[in-house]
Amino acid sequence: MASRAVPLLFINLGGEMLYILEQRLRAQGIPDDKATKVLHDIIGAMFSRPFLLELFKPQEVFSRPALRSLYQRLAHTSIMRLNPTSMDKLYDLMTMAVKQQVLLCLRPRDLLFVTLNHLDAAREMVRESPHGLALISNTHHVLIDTYSCMTSGEFQVIRQMLLYFFQDLHIRVSLFLKEKVQSSNGRFILPVSGPLPCGTEPPGTIRIHNNVGAVIKTKTFLVEGRYEPPVRDGSLDPYGDRVTRLGTNMYSAAQNLDTRKQGKRNSTNAQSCLAPDPLATVELNLLANLLGGGQGCGRVNSDGFSFDLFAGDTEEGDLCVSAPASCENVINIDASKQSQLVAPELQKVLLDLHSNSAVLQASTGESSPGQDLLDMMDAL
Repeated sequence: MASRAVPLLFINLGGEMLYILEQRLRAQGIPDDKATKVLHDIIGAMFSRPFLLELFKPQEVFSRPALRSLYQRLAHTSIMRLNPTSMDKLYDLMTMAVKQQVLLCLRPRDLLFVTLNHLDAAREMVRESPHGLALISNTHHVLIDTYSCMTSGEFQVIRQMLLYFFQDLHIRVSLFLKEKVQSSNGRFILPVSGPLPCGTEPPGTIRIHNNVGAVIKTKTFLVEGRYEPPVRDGSLDPYGDRVTRLGTNMYSAAQNLDTRKQGKRNSTNAQSCLAPDPLATVELNLLANLLGGGQGCGRVNSDGFSFDLFAGDTEEGDLCVSAPASCENVINIDASKQSQLVAPELQKVLLDLHSNSAVLQASTGESSPGQDLLDMMDAL
Protein backbone atom coordinates (compact mmCIF):
# COMPACT_ATOMS: atom_id res chain seq x y z
CA MET A 1 0.00 0.00 0.00
CA ALA A 2 3.03 2.29 0.19
CA SER A 3 2.68 2.62 -3.59
CA ARG A 4 -0.61 4.47 -2.97
CA ALA A 5 0.94 7.27 -0.91
CA VAL A 6 1.77 9.59 -3.82
CA PRO A 7 -1.78 10.88 -4.56
CA LEU A 8 -2.42 11.76 -0.91
CA LEU A 9 0.96 13.47 -0.63
CA PHE A 10 0.51 15.44 -3.83
CA ILE A 11 -3.05 16.63 -3.17
CA ASN A 12 -2.29 17.67 0.41
CA LEU A 13 0.86 19.57 -0.56
CA GLY A 14 -1.00 21.14 -3.48
CA GLY A 15 -3.83 22.19 -1.19
CA GLU A 16 -1.40 23.95 1.13
CA MET A 17 0.16 25.69 -1.86
CA LEU A 18 -3.26 27.03 -2.83
CA TYR A 19 -3.84 28.33 0.71
CA ILE A 20 -0.52 30.17 0.75
CA LEU A 21 -0.90 31.63 -2.73
CA GLU A 22 -4.42 32.82 -2.01
CA GLN A 23 -3.27 34.55 1.19
CA ARG A 24 -0.21 36.17 -0.39
CA LEU A 25 -2.03 37.32 -3.54
CA ARG A 26 -4.61 39.02 -1.35
CA ALA A 27 -2.02 40.48 1.04
CA GLN A 28 0.00 42.04 -1.78
CA GLY A 29 -3.01 43.61 -3.46
CA ILE A 30 -2.98 41.60 -6.69
CA PRO A 31 -6.17 42.44 -8.67
CA ASP A 32 -8.99 39.99 -8.03
CA ASP A 33 -9.26 38.91 -11.64
CA LYS A 34 -5.57 38.00 -11.85
CA ALA A 35 -5.55 36.28 -8.44
CA THR A 36 -8.62 34.24 -9.40
CA LYS A 37 -7.09 33.26 -12.72
CA VAL A 38 -3.88 32.11 -11.01
CA LEU A 39 -5.79 29.83 -8.62
CA HIS A 40 -8.11 28.53 -11.35
CA ASP A 41 -5.22 27.74 -13.69
CA ILE A 42 -3.28 25.89 -10.99
CA ILE A 43 -6.33 23.91 -9.89
CA GLY A 44 -7.14 23.09 -13.52
CA ALA A 45 -3.65 21.69 -14.05
CA MET A 46 -3.46 19.92 -10.68
CA PHE A 47 -6.71 18.00 -11.14
CA SER A 48 -6.73 17.51 -14.91
CA ARG A 49 -7.86 14.06 -15.96
CA PRO A 50 -4.67 12.96 -17.82
CA PHE A 51 -2.54 14.08 -14.89
CA LEU A 52 -4.71 12.29 -12.32
CA LEU A 53 -4.64 9.12 -14.40
CA GLU A 54 -0.85 9.11 -14.18
CA LEU A 55 -0.75 10.29 -10.56
CA PHE A 56 -2.95 7.50 -9.21
CA LYS A 57 -0.89 4.71 -10.74
CA PRO A 58 0.93 2.69 -8.04
CA GLN A 59 4.42 4.15 -7.73
CA GLU A 60 7.16 4.93 -5.26
CA VAL A 61 7.23 8.20 -3.36
CA PHE A 62 9.57 10.67 -5.01
CA SER A 63 12.20 12.73 -3.23
CA ARG A 64 11.55 16.19 -1.81
CA PRO A 65 13.74 17.97 -4.41
CA ALA A 66 11.95 16.14 -7.22
CA LEU A 67 8.54 17.12 -5.90
CA ARG A 68 9.71 20.70 -5.47
CA SER A 69 10.56 20.73 -9.17
CA LEU A 70 7.08 19.43 -9.97
CA TYR A 71 5.34 22.09 -7.87
CA GLN A 72 7.42 24.79 -9.53
CA ARG A 73 6.09 23.59 -12.89
CA LEU A 74 2.60 23.52 -11.40
CA ALA A 75 2.84 27.09 -10.11
CA HIS A 76 4.05 28.26 -13.52
CA THR A 77 1.10 26.78 -15.39
CA SER A 78 -0.63 30.03 -14.43
CA ILE A 79 0.15 33.60 -15.49
CA MET A 80 2.22 34.01 -12.30
CA ARG A 81 5.99 33.57 -12.17
CA LEU A 82 7.80 33.01 -8.86
CA ASN A 83 11.49 33.64 -8.33
CA PRO A 84 13.57 30.76 -6.87
CA THR A 85 13.63 32.27 -3.37
CA SER A 86 9.86 32.58 -3.23
CA MET A 87 9.48 29.03 -4.51
CA ASP A 88 11.86 27.71 -1.84
CA LYS A 89 9.93 29.40 0.94
CA LEU A 90 6.59 28.35 -0.50
CA TYR A 91 7.68 24.71 -0.66
CA ASP A 92 9.06 24.81 2.88
CA LEU A 93 5.75 26.09 4.22
CA MET A 94 3.83 23.44 2.28
CA THR A 95 5.93 20.57 3.57
CA MET A 96 5.91 21.66 7.21
CA ALA A 97 2.14 22.17 7.20
CA VAL A 98 1.46 18.71 5.76
CA LYS A 99 4.02 17.12 8.08
CA GLN A 100 2.15 18.53 11.08
CA GLN A 101 -1.14 17.21 9.72
CA VAL A 102 0.25 13.71 9.23
CA LEU A 103 1.67 13.72 12.76
CA LEU A 104 -1.60 14.92 14.32
CA CYS A 105 -3.89 12.40 12.63
CA LEU A 106 -5.71 10.58 15.43
CA ARG A 107 -5.80 7.42 13.33
CA PRO A 108 -4.24 6.51 9.97
CA ARG A 109 -7.59 6.59 8.17
CA ASP A 110 -7.89 10.32 8.94
CA LEU A 111 -5.37 10.91 6.14
CA LEU A 112 -8.28 10.54 3.74
CA PHE A 113 -10.37 13.16 5.56
CA VAL A 114 -7.41 15.57 5.63
CA THR A 115 -7.12 15.15 1.86
CA LEU A 116 -10.85 15.73 1.42
CA ASN A 117 -10.55 18.96 3.42
CA HIS A 118 -7.97 20.22 0.94
CA LEU A 119 -10.20 19.10 -1.91
CA ASP A 120 -13.20 20.90 -0.40
CA ALA A 121 -11.18 24.13 -0.22
CA ALA A 122 -10.17 23.79 -3.87
CA ARG A 123 -13.83 23.26 -4.77
CA GLU A 124 -14.73 26.50 -3.00
CA MET A 125 -12.03 28.39 -4.93
CA VAL A 126 -13.54 27.34 -8.29
CA ARG A 127 -17.20 27.44 -7.25
CA GLU A 128 -18.00 29.79 -10.16
CA SER A 129 -16.24 27.63 -12.76
CA PRO A 130 -18.23 24.65 -14.08
CA HIS A 131 -15.08 23.14 -15.57
CA GLY A 132 -13.20 23.45 -12.28
CA LEU A 133 -16.09 21.93 -10.32
CA ALA A 134 -16.19 19.00 -12.73
CA LEU A 135 -12.47 18.35 -12.22
CA ILE A 136 -12.85 18.46 -8.43
CA SER A 137 -15.84 16.12 -8.59
CA ASN A 138 -13.88 13.65 -10.71
CA THR A 139 -10.95 13.79 -8.28
CA HIS A 140 -13.30 13.16 -5.36
CA HIS A 141 -14.70 10.04 -7.05
CA VAL A 142 -11.21 8.72 -7.80
CA LEU A 143 -10.12 9.30 -4.19
CA ILE A 144 -13.14 7.49 -2.77
CA ASP A 145 -12.82 4.58 -5.19
CA THR A 146 -9.12 4.19 -4.36
CA TYR A 147 -9.04 4.65 -0.58
CA SER A 148 -12.50 4.12 0.94
CA CYS A 149 -12.14 0.33 1.04
CA MET A 150 -8.65 0.29 2.56
CA THR A 151 -8.15 -1.19 6.00
CA SER A 152 -6.59 0.61 8.96
CA GLY A 153 -3.44 -1.44 8.47
CA GLU A 154 -3.13 -0.30 4.85
CA PHE A 155 -3.57 3.34 5.87
CA GLN A 156 -0.92 2.84 8.55
CA VAL A 157 1.56 1.70 5.89
CA ILE A 158 0.79 4.86 3.89
CA ARG A 159 1.18 7.03 6.98
CA GLN A 160 4.56 5.46 7.76
CA MET A 161 5.69 6.15 4.21
CA LEU A 162 4.63 9.81 4.51
CA LEU A 163 6.43 10.16 7.83
CA TYR A 164 9.53 8.72 6.21
CA PHE A 165 9.20 11.33 3.46
CA PHE A 166 9.14 14.15 6.05
CA GLN A 167 11.82 12.64 8.26
CA ASP A 168 14.62 15.01 9.38
CA LEU A 169 12.74 18.02 7.99
CA HIS A 170 12.75 20.61 10.79
CA ILE A 171 12.03 24.07 9.41
CA ARG A 172 10.88 26.68 11.89
CA VAL A 173 7.73 28.58 10.95
CA SER A 174 6.81 31.53 13.13
CA LEU A 175 3.10 30.82 12.83
CA PHE A 176 3.72 27.44 14.46
CA LEU A 177 6.11 28.93 16.99
CA LYS A 178 3.55 31.55 18.05
CA GLU A 179 0.88 28.88 18.50
CA LYS A 180 3.39 26.84 20.54
CA VAL A 181 2.95 23.78 18.36
CA GLN A 182 6.61 23.86 17.28
CA SER A 183 9.72 24.09 19.43
CA SER A 184 12.71 26.30 18.73
CA ASN A 185 14.58 23.39 17.15
CA GLY A 186 11.86 22.93 14.53
CA ARG A 187 10.24 19.83 16.02
CA PHE A 188 6.48 19.66 16.48
CA ILE A 189 4.98 19.38 19.96
CA LEU A 190 2.37 16.64 19.99
CA PRO A 191 -0.51 17.05 22.48
CA VAL A 192 -1.18 14.40 25.12
CA SER A 193 -4.82 15.47 25.55
CA GLY A 194 -7.74 16.18 23.27
CA PRO A 195 -10.43 14.32 21.34
CA LEU A 196 -10.29 10.58 20.87
CA PRO A 197 -10.65 8.87 17.50
CA CYS A 198 -14.03 7.42 16.65
CA GLY A 199 -14.51 3.90 17.97
CA THR A 200 -12.07 4.21 20.89
CA GLU A 201 -12.35 4.79 24.61
CA PRO A 202 -10.16 6.81 27.00
CA PRO A 203 -6.90 5.10 28.02
CA GLY A 204 -6.46 3.95 31.58
CA THR A 205 -8.01 0.48 31.55
CA ILE A 206 -6.31 -2.90 31.16
CA ARG A 207 -8.50 -5.93 30.50
CA ILE A 208 -7.22 -9.48 30.85
CA HIS A 209 -9.01 -12.14 28.79
CA ASN A 210 -9.06 -15.92 29.06
CA ASN A 211 -8.52 -18.34 26.20
CA VAL A 212 -12.12 -17.96 24.98
CA GLY A 213 -12.04 -14.18 24.99
CA ALA A 214 -14.00 -13.49 28.17
CA VAL A 215 -12.79 -10.73 30.50
CA ILE A 216 -11.54 -12.25 33.74
CA LYS A 217 -9.78 -9.27 35.28
CA THR A 218 -9.72 -5.49 34.87
CA LYS A 219 -7.04 -3.06 36.04
CA THR A 220 -6.93 0.71 35.87
CA PHE A 221 -4.07 3.20 35.90
CA LEU A 222 -3.83 6.97 36.07
CA VAL A 223 -3.27 8.98 32.90
CA GLU A 224 -2.01 12.54 32.67
CA GLY A 225 -4.00 13.67 29.66
CA ARG A 226 -7.54 14.94 29.51
CA TYR A 227 -9.52 13.23 26.80
CA GLU A 228 -12.74 14.24 25.11
CA PRO A 229 -15.37 11.67 24.11
CA PRO A 230 -14.95 10.33 20.58
CA VAL A 231 -16.81 12.27 17.92
CA ARG A 232 -18.72 10.77 15.02
CA ASP A 233 -16.86 9.47 12.02
CA GLY A 234 -16.20 11.83 9.12
CA SER A 235 -18.29 11.86 5.97
CA LEU A 236 -16.97 10.90 2.54
CA ASP A 237 -19.72 12.77 0.69
CA PRO A 238 -18.67 15.65 -1.61
CA TYR A 239 -20.09 18.26 0.79
CA GLY A 240 -19.99 16.18 3.97
CA ASP A 241 -18.57 17.00 7.41
CA ARG A 242 -15.03 15.69 7.68
CA VAL A 243 -15.10 16.21 11.48
CA THR A 244 -11.34 16.91 11.64
CA ARG A 245 -9.98 20.43 11.16
CA LEU A 246 -6.68 19.13 9.83
CA GLY A 247 -6.22 20.16 6.22
CA THR A 248 -8.33 23.32 6.45
CA ASN A 249 -6.93 26.78 5.72
CA MET A 250 -4.90 27.88 8.74
CA TYR A 251 -4.10 31.23 7.09
CA SER A 252 -7.71 32.40 6.90
CA ALA A 253 -7.63 33.25 10.61
CA ALA A 254 -4.14 34.74 10.40
CA GLN A 255 -4.19 37.59 7.91
CA ASN A 256 -0.57 38.44 8.67
CA LEU A 257 1.60 35.37 8.59
CA ASP A 258 4.32 35.99 11.18
CA THR A 259 7.40 34.32 9.85
CA ARG A 260 10.40 36.07 11.37
CA LYS A 261 13.66 34.49 10.34
CA GLN A 262 16.04 33.56 13.15
CA GLY A 263 19.18 32.84 11.16
CA LYS A 264 20.51 31.98 7.75
CA ARG A 265 18.82 29.24 5.79
CA ASN A 266 20.64 25.95 5.97
CA SER A 267 22.82 25.93 2.86
CA THR A 268 22.58 22.18 2.36
CA ASN A 269 18.79 22.26 2.44
CA ALA A 270 18.66 25.23 0.08
CA GLN A 271 21.03 23.60 -2.37
CA SER A 272 18.99 20.39 -2.40
CA CYS A 273 15.90 22.39 -3.38
CA LEU A 274 17.59 24.50 -6.04
CA ALA A 275 19.45 21.57 -7.58
CA PRO A 276 17.12 18.53 -7.52
CA ASP A 277 18.59 15.08 -7.89
CA PRO A 278 18.62 14.37 -11.67
CA LEU A 279 17.70 10.72 -11.16
CA ALA A 280 14.67 11.68 -9.07
CA THR A 281 13.57 14.63 -11.19
CA VAL A 282 13.56 12.66 -14.41
CA GLU A 283 10.86 10.38 -13.00
CA LEU A 284 8.54 13.39 -12.76
CA ASN A 285 9.18 14.90 -16.18
CA LEU A 286 6.09 13.36 -17.70
CA LEU A 287 3.94 14.62 -14.85
CA ALA A 288 5.44 18.08 -15.34
CA ASN A 289 4.64 17.94 -19.06
CA LEU A 290 1.11 16.84 -18.31
CA LEU A 291 0.83 19.88 -16.05
CA GLY A 292 1.66 22.02 -19.05
CA GLY A 293 4.89 23.53 -17.73
CA GLY A 294 7.51 21.86 -19.88
CA GLN A 295 10.65 23.63 -20.83
CA GLY A 296 8.83 26.88 -21.31
CA CYS A 297 7.65 27.22 -17.74
CA GLY A 298 9.64 30.40 -17.30
CA ARG A 299 7.95 32.18 -20.20
CA VAL A 300 5.60 35.01 -19.26
CA ASN A 301 2.77 35.83 -21.67
CA SER A 302 1.32 39.28 -22.23
CA ASP A 303 -1.11 38.90 -19.33
CA GLY A 304 1.41 37.33 -16.96
CA PHE A 305 3.23 38.88 -14.05
CA SER A 306 6.31 38.07 -12.01
CA PHE A 307 5.61 37.74 -8.33
CA ASP A 308 7.89 37.95 -5.29
CA LEU A 309 5.68 35.95 -2.98
CA PHE A 310 6.83 37.55 0.28
CA ALA A 311 7.98 40.99 -0.87
CA GLY A 312 7.03 44.10 1.05
CA ASP A 313 6.76 42.36 4.42
CA THR A 314 9.81 42.27 6.68
CA GLU A 315 8.48 39.26 8.56
CA GLU A 316 7.05 37.31 5.67
CA GLY A 317 10.03 38.15 3.50
CA ASP A 318 12.08 35.74 5.61
CA LEU A 319 9.57 32.95 5.78
CA CYS A 320 11.15 29.93 7.36
CA VAL A 321 14.53 28.57 8.22
CA SER A 322 15.91 25.12 8.91
CA ALA A 323 16.38 24.50 12.59
CA PRO A 324 20.04 24.63 13.64
CA ALA A 325 21.65 21.60 15.14
CA SER A 326 22.64 21.67 18.79
CA CYS A 327 25.95 23.45 19.43
CA GLU A 328 27.05 20.81 21.88
CA ASN A 329 29.44 18.08 20.78
CA VAL A 330 29.52 19.33 17.20
CA ILE A 331 32.63 18.99 15.05
CA ASN A 332 32.88 21.43 12.13
CA ILE A 333 34.74 20.07 9.13
CA ASP A 334 35.88 22.42 6.38
CA ALA A 335 35.84 20.41 3.16
CA SER A 336 36.04 23.37 0.79
CA LYS A 337 39.60 22.53 -0.27
CA GLN A 338 38.51 19.06 -1.33
CA SER A 339 35.49 20.16 -3.33
CA GLN A 340 37.35 20.18 -6.63
CA LEU A 341 38.47 16.61 -6.02
CA VAL A 342 35.13 15.33 -4.79
CA ALA A 343 32.99 16.75 -7.61
CA PRO A 344 34.49 14.55 -10.38
CA GLU A 345 34.01 11.49 -8.18
CA LEU A 346 30.35 12.34 -7.68
CA GLN A 347 29.93 12.78 -11.41
CA LYS A 348 31.49 9.35 -11.94
CA VAL A 349 29.07 7.76 -9.46
CA LEU A 350 26.15 9.46 -11.20
CA LEU A 351 27.24 8.12 -14.58
CA ASP A 352 27.64 4.64 -13.07
CA LEU A 353 24.10 4.80 -11.73
CA HIS A 354 22.76 5.67 -15.17
CA SER A 355 24.80 2.87 -16.75
CA ASN A 356 23.79 0.25 -14.16
CA SER A 357 20.14 1.19 -14.52
CA ALA A 358 20.33 0.72 -18.30
CA VAL A 359 22.12 -2.63 -17.98
CA LEU A 360 19.62 -3.89 -15.39
CA GLN A 361 16.70 -2.95 -17.57
CA ALA A 362 18.23 -4.61 -20.62
CA SER A 363 18.96 -7.85 -18.76
CA THR A 364 15.66 -8.19 -16.89
CA GLY A 365 13.30 -6.60 -19.39
CA GLU A 366 11.62 -4.73 -16.53
CA SER A 367 11.18 -1.00 -16.30
CA SER A 368 12.96 0.92 -13.58
CA PRO A 369 10.86 3.20 -11.33
CA GLY A 370 9.54 6.06 -13.41
CA GLN A 371 10.56 4.48 -16.74
CA ASP A 372 6.95 4.24 -17.85
CA LEU A 373 6.65 7.98 -17.30
CA LEU A 374 9.73 8.57 -19.45
CA ASP A 375 8.38 6.35 -22.24
CA MET A 376 5.11 8.26 -22.25
CA MET A 377 7.02 11.56 -22.26
CA ASP A 378 8.97 10.43 -25.32
CA ALA A 379 5.68 9.54 -26.98
CA LEU A 380 4.50 13.09 -26.38
